[in-house]
Amino acid sequence: MKYRENQLLRTFVVRALSFSAAAAMTFNPAMVPAVAGDNRATTMPAAVDGQLNARFLALGVGKSIVIDLPRDIKDVLVADPKIANAVVRSAQRAYIIGAAVGQTNIVFFDSSGQQIAAYDIAVKRDLNGLRAALKQALPNADIQIEGVGESVMLSGSAASPIEAQQAGDLAARLAGGADKVVNSIAVRGRDQVMLKVTVAEVARSIIKQMGVDLSGSLNYGTSAVTFNNANPFTATGQAITSNSIVGSFGSTPSVQATIRAMESAGVVRTLAEPNLTAISGESATFIAGGEFPIPTGVTCQTTAAGSVGQCSPSIAFKKFGISLNFTPVVLTEGRISLRVMTEVSEVSNDNSITITGISVLSVKTRRAETTLEIPSGGSMAMAGLIQDQTKQAINGLPGLSTLPVLGALFRSRDYQNNQTELMVLVTPYIVRAVAQKDLSRPDDGFAAASDPQADLLGSINRIYGVPGRVEPVTNYRGTYGFITD
Repeated sequence: MKYRENQLLRTFVVRALSFSAAAAMTFNPAMVPAVAGDNRATTMPAAVDGQLNARFLALGVGKSIVIDLPRDIKDVLVADPKIANAVVRSAQRAYIIGAAVGQTNIVFFDSSGQQIAAYDIAVKRDLNGLRAALKQALPNADIQIEGVGESVMLSGSAASPIEAQQAGDLAARLAGGADKVVNSIAVRGRDQVMLKVTVAEVARSIIKQMGVDLSGSLNYGTSAVTFNNANPFTATGQAITSNSIVGSFGSTPSVQATIRAMESAGVVRTLAEPNLTAISGESATFIAGGEFPIPTGVTCQTTAAGSVGQCSPSIAFKKFGISLNFTPVVLTEGRISLRVMTEVSEVSNDNSITITGISVLSVKTRRAETTLEIPSGGSMAMAGLIQDQTKQAINGLPGLSTLPVLGALFRSRDYQNNQTELMVLVTPYIVRAVAQKDLSRPDDGFAAASDPQADLLGSINRIYGVPGRVEPVTNYRGTYGFITD
């Protein structure tokens, strides 16, 4: 009998402890956040005046979640079963299953009709596969993915614009189209690219002119014959030379001959080294040159009587010189996709025209445009821009100009040869900001000469030393302190 009492007492204690443990371990959904695709309950609403506020719950399509409630479930209300459904398998446990993308709500009631819990359900696309694909493709990027209805929103940060673009393309492929992806990825510290360009051009020109201007008057009784042969020099479009030798033969009749000859050779060297810096993905433009006026029309003033008054030409300005335009895109660390357009133009008298007494000049242009991929610090040369132009013209009197020896008196020769060669060197660098003390100016070390130095010694400036240059320690003799140029 005693053993029976002890056994009953032990059973009672065990049941009491089990009840206490169960009460202590009662699942509190308010302590667990809602995660789409998770199998845990979401935030449990708190009681407010005997009623329970609805809590938000996110689910993926085809995913489910387990809800444990504090009281027995008697009735369940699902607003739209096509979006989500609730399955009750036990008195205090329910399963919520996402069926289609959309929003609905689910309310649980007990046997007395009191509300136990209410949930606002948002069923979204299942993005776990997309998250895994982005993590595998871009392991160094910090990208968050959220579903907004049928669309996908990307946020977070990427190391370069290329990574952000790759993430957007991958999400568009997996989401079913680019119109379903909102790419809000920020680029961390966009790279800056400095482009160092060297434009070198050498132009050689040779001009040779030789001709004889003949004029004469021959009298035969009452008849007179006069002739005049002038050299047009048509190769250049105009007479360049003014060097001449004049000779006269006879008195009456008389013949006058002028020998016109010139030979010219010249070399023009053009060098420009512009440096430009631009953010990755942006464009930068540089031009070193000028503008020259060209007439574009005529503007006339109208008098008070309505008649046309004084007219003057309208002038516009056209740029010439050395221009550079480039757009860099940093692909990966140390590699740059570069679009470069460089142009060298100059004013020329060739092909110029004259309109109402106004000479309109022409422009010679050399242009190169390309897109390439190059590492930071690497160089690319655009060469082979060679032009060789030869003009030669022979003018003279028909028949007489072809005579041996004497034919040189009746013809002129105009020869012109132009050779130009242009080369462009392009070197991009990925750059960072530096302190001002690490930079130097062109006027560092410059000091104006004093009046006695300028008047007596002809000095223009004094140089006390270049910053950053360490001079060797040497004992000097005599006066020192500046160097005169």
